[in-house]
Amino acid sequence: MKNQKLSHVAKEPLPVHSATPWRAQKPRVATEVPGPRSRGFTSREAVHLAPGVQSISTLSGIAVARATGSLIEDVDGNQFLDLAAGICVNALGHSHPEYRRILKEQIDDAMVGSFTTPRRVEALEKITPHMPKGLDRVQLYSGGSEAVEAALRLAKSYTKKYEFLSFWGGFHGKTAGTMSLIGDGTKNGLGPAMPGTYLTPYADCYRCPLALKYPSCGIECASFARKTIRNSTTGALAAILMEPIQGTGGNIIPPPEFMPIVKEISKENGALLLADEMITGFGRTGRWFASEHYGVIPDIMTIGKGLGSGFPVAGLVSTAEITKASPWGQPSGSSSSYGANPLASAAVLAASTVIESDGLVENSARVGAFMLERFKGLQEKYELIGDVRGRGLLIGIELVKDRVTKEPLDKKVCVRMFHEGVKRGLISMVYNPHFRVNPALSIDLETADTAISILDEVFALVARAGRWR
Repeated sequence: MKNQKLSHVAKEPLPVHSATPWRAQKPRVATEVPGPRSRGFTSREAVHLAPGVQSISTLSGIAVARATGSLIEDVDGNQFLDLAAGICVNALGHSHPEYRRILKEQIDDAMVGSFTTPRRVEALEKITPHMPKGLDRVQLYSGGSEAVEAALRLAKSYTKKYEFLSFWGGFHGKTAGTMSLIGDGTKNGLGPAMPGTYLTPYADCYRCPLALKYPSCGIECASFARKTIRNSTTGALAAILMEPIQGTGGNIIPPPEFMPIVKEISKENGALLLADEMITGFGRTGRWFASEHYGVIPDIMTIGKGLGSGFPVAGLVSTAEITKASPWGQPSGSSSSYGANPLASAAVLAASTVIESDGLVENSARVGAFMLERFKGLQEKYELIGDVRGRGLLIGIELVKDRVTKEPLDKKVCVRMFHEGVKRGLISMVYNPHFRVNPALSIDLETADTAISILDEVFALVARAGRWR
């Protein structure tokens, strides 16, 4: 197995992007999955790789040879439609030619260092016009957790306070500060949490944590946030950290009143509103940023994933006034060794250029609306689909045993559905009851329809077996 060479993989070329890359792509499964070559590579890797990698990788068992558009090809020549997109990372579609061109040119010029480069200037000039009004100062980092940590430091620097409020179900990273502010079980066994961190219910209307119904609830979860601040904090609230739409929690879309009220609450307490748009930014929701759907301008916004469309780069965006606060704004006070390096800057320029030129924000809105309608049709067809919601190409589906009780579908059934999809040439995030659909923003209507048709087959298989109960 050690003598395997990638050059021997796949004889037929994958479809390539055209000037307008909305073209139909079809899966092709030629072997069992995972195939023999994939098993060979994953076995070799397992000797050295520590556990804990993403479930989508370990469950599929495939070794990737290459990818283009919405297709991933493994080393056995099997081609899969990709509904995960690196978990919202791949905005442009795999291997977009313009993205590759810009990065290749930058590799030939310079790769490391914090000096000004032409492409960094061009990247900043390209992205800042799309930011919410007044947010025109950018600092770049290597990853999302790092950017959110920087946002926490900036909030402390500006307000001279130290407490933070975040939401149940939220996810902001796996570093010490960010993990203290996530609202799920990821942090279990990893305490103590950072002092001065508090959590409050998010507006998850399908599974309301307060057992109420929207709109008669009067957005009670927001009132609960006020009570949490009043009764739990020491009056030193620096910021409220929230996702405009919760990604890891299941692509949960709050009612339109929620984020504006959270903004009001932050103002009432002399605190900043930190919008974590790692997942939702750069066209994912059919607008450049999800905050736009709610008419809210955050004080600080963190960005990533689609920002580099595969290259590890994230960022923080805020105002000139806020970012000059000390110590954050002092020389080297907000910098990172790898942040804003020439190659990362080129990736930002390439991604934002293609998002504009290929109309990917608009395509996200158009194809997302189509997919949402198709999934609602499947909801009428299958009792195991409890809820369907979405904005753009960020769609959430709740898989349940019972629509009345809303008891989540057994994870083992979800895993089976994942494997059945892979057998048919589909990579999706259906291995959890919170099924997240977030393909590349370049996916076209026909490719999206093909992917949903495969899921229709999978749902029908489970329904016929009656095993979801």
